[in-house]
Amino acid sequence: MTTACLTGWSHSQFGKLDNLPAETLLGDVAAAALQDAGLDPEQIDAIFVGTFNGGFLYQDFPSSLVFNRLPALRFKPAVRCENACATGSAALYAALDAIDSGRARHALVIGFEKMTELPTREVGDILLKCSYASEEAGTPGGFAGVFGQIAQTYFDRYGDQSDALARIAAKNHRNGTHNPYAHLRKDFGYDFCRNVSERNPVVAGPLKRTDCSLVSDGAAAVVVSAGEAARGMRHAVRFRAAQQVNDYLPLSRRDPLAFEGGERAWRGALAQAGVSLKDLSLVETHDCFTIAELIEYEAMGLAPRGQGARVVAEGLTEKDGLLPVNASGGLKAKGHPIGATGVSMHVMAAMQLTHSAGEMQIPGARLAGVFNMGGAAVANYVSILEAV
Repeated sequence: MTTACLTGWSHSQFGKLDNLPAETLLGDVAAAALQDAGLDPEQIDAIFVGTFNGGFLYQDFPSSLVFNRLPALRFKPAVRCENACATGSAALYAALDAIDSGRARHALVIGFEKMTELPTREVGDILLKCSYASEEAGTPGGFAGVFGQIAQTYFDRYGDQSDALARIAAKNHRNGTHNPYAHLRKDFGYDFCRNVSERNPVVAGPLKRTDCSLVSDGAAAVVVSAGEAARGMRHAVRFRAAQQVNDYLPLSRRDPLAFEGGERAWRGALAQAGVSLKDLSLVETHDCFTIAELIEYEAMGLAPRGQGARVVAEGLTEKDGLLPVNASGGLKAKGHPIGATGVSMHVMAAMQLTHSAGEMQIPGARLAGVFNMGGAAVANYVSILEAV
């Protein structure tokens, strides 16, 4: 079990950040995270930068870009991590390894993405690289098309779930109105999310625009410190569990509705933490599409397979429910800048556990779960977090 703790964090605004270069974006969150931790750049032993890119920006090889903003970090070891939409968690878990191995006492993790400089169709083509190219590269609608097919398969097997998907979308948009960092802070309501309209057209399969996360720019950063170093720092959130499980890349080699990798990651994390799902105060889960959140209810154990709709219909995952899910608004409202997402989810959970989440706050939050995935449940990360 890791002894590492989150001891500082920061989060940019998510959205269409036209006048903010990626270099400035990642530098600003890095500086803010160090300030939050009360550390000087010289005290950082290693840097882990998460970004997918894939063609969003011409500039690649970003591991040393932060030096331009924080020259005192020059000559520190820095590496870029990538694992599709779980890139941010990949960078964070690499930092955990550095801490646990003794190579670092304090590590800086930065997740960022600039996605909005390209037309939406090109963004979709780039994201489709996260699928199995030999079989799925031509999927109409890009990655939304992949999840549109998953949604249609779910509907065919378990019945029309349009009501459930609309409830998830409405819940997350309602929660997003309280998140000052969210890309879209608007409560659309159930009826708007449920019905096809000119402003809410069908995107792929049964998925409408309100079922799809936003194409966003943004960045988030955390400082990860060894357990003994975290003592006496301003705040610390420890990892009760950190589990990664990878599955086959081709959907053809597995049941696309089972999210078995996510299920195994959740089972392993809960066992490692020595807790059950009912012990959690909240979950931040990877709602890249509403169908993903629905299936994730089943993968985490809130409902048997095919019965995830019951969870949202009964209000179990509402902000005042038994297990609030995506009190931040999730990827659906907050936005989904690929490399930033996993780091952002951990920042949101840390804010809840240190009771600094403002209007997003879940009263008495003590234990948080985070599920971040890359691809269609290919790379699966589950963290169980607790304030020290």
